[in-house]
Amino acid sequence: MAPNSMNISAAADKANGDTDSTAPQQLDAGALFVLQSKGSWWHCGYHLTTSIVGPVIFSLPFAIALLGWVPGVAVITLSALVTFYSYNLLSVVLEHQALQGRRQLRFRDMAADILGPKWGKYFVGPLQFAICYGAVIACCLLGGQSLKFIYLLYTSNGGMQLYKFIIIFGSATLVLAQMPSFHSLRHINLVSLMLCLAYSACATAGSLYIGNSRKAPPKDYSMNGSQVSRFFGSINGVSIIATTFGSGIIPEIQATLVPPVKGKMFKGLCICYGVIITTYFSVAVSGYWAFGSNSKSIILTNFMDADGSPLLPIWFLLLTNIFTLMQLTAITVIYLQPTNEMFERWFADPKKDQFAARNVAPRLVFRSLTVVVAALIAAMLPFFGDIMAFFGAFGCIPLDYILPMVFYNTAFKPSKKSFIFWGNTIIAVGSSALAAVGGVASVRQIILDARTYSLFADVTM
Repeated sequence: MAPNSMNISAAADKANGDTDSTAPQQLDAGALFVLQSKGSWWHCGYHLTTSIVGPVIFSLPFAIALLGWVPGVAVITLSALVTFYSYNLLSVVLEHQALQGRRQLRFRDMAADILGPKWGKYFVGPLQFAICYGAVIACCLLGGQSLKFIYLLYTSNGGMQLYKFIIIFGSATLVLAQMPSFHSLRHINLVSLMLCLAYSACATAGSLYIGNSRKAPPKDYSMNGSQVSRFFGSINGVSIIATTFGSGIIPEIQATLVPPVKGKMFKGLCICYGVIITTYFSVAVSGYWAFGSNSKSIILTNFMDADGSPLLPIWFLLLTNIFTLMQLTAITVIYLQPTNEMFERWFADPKKDQFAARNVAPRLVFRSLTVVVAALIAAMLPFFGDIMAFFGAFGCIPLDYILPMVFYNTAFKPSKKSFIFWGNTIIAVGSSALAAVGGVASVRQIILDARTYSLFADVTM
């Protein structure tokens, strides 16, 4: 478990004369308008859940198929423990900075304060932007694929191309993208939390139903392929699981909490990880139990027979995809927030009201442009999943597994003989090795799949 944030905060209170250091800071328009500090720990839990839990969990049975029963479940369990610890460390460091009069609202500002300005400007900032905007593009692609899946359920010989469905999804997202602040998403993210519970229950029930039916495929849990392919496959499996626990916007979520923030993030994490335990293990275990080594990269694909016939009632598949589609819009909007904050900082005037025409006009233009570009890239590059695997190795792992350990050891300077120092160091070094090997594995997969790539390709789930 991570150090108790309340104890650290209490120590800092004593050192700082029991001040909460909420002294007013000169905020730019991005922090003032997008990262408004008005939320409760409940709202924080909703934001955390939406940022982490998404349809990407449908890939967990496939990840276990690459690793095997015991290693697969063990890696999921270890990733859950490490990320809970990691995110709690980030929260503790942010609380420590706030108590010293330097409350940081953004990941790049946190890095600049602890490691130096260049780390925030040239490493953490660009890396976070690439991951978050990449997630927006991936959501547009998945949303388009989900819409097409629904379309094909009722029109098996339909001729609509994937890019048209991506445009439809992007058009719907344009409206929600205009939500003014992170805090204004709290009710949307509560619905998102319920939706991920709903489609996870559907995926689990579907796998159990098919696994016990007469149409159930032979349950083969063997590991096939050469030693080289199995090695790279296992690395891909670990990378997939590690990426499913990624967030990349923990400081921005904590920024939405109304001061004082002590202990609130920990409660929000408990809500989030309660949902994670419920959804991740149920989908992963039931999916791999039902389909074994035949598990597809998205388990919903296994719900269709080889000839395209559904193995479940059409209404059930429709309901599952509607739940998935609706939550994808919430995920898209939450990962637009770092981009929104950046444009507000550049083009909005903090001296004028948030809803003054001077600020509304650039907000409408640039947020709309952001969604249009993301949808265009998703339509052009429907193989973006391979590219995201690369970004996941070099983006999610550094931001969510490595930097929190470095931040804590740098900010608190624990004794080099202490358990926490060496625990953090081992996690950081191990995660660095995983990022390097995972990056190589993702590049290898891109090369292998390159011959099937084409712009505006019409692909399905």
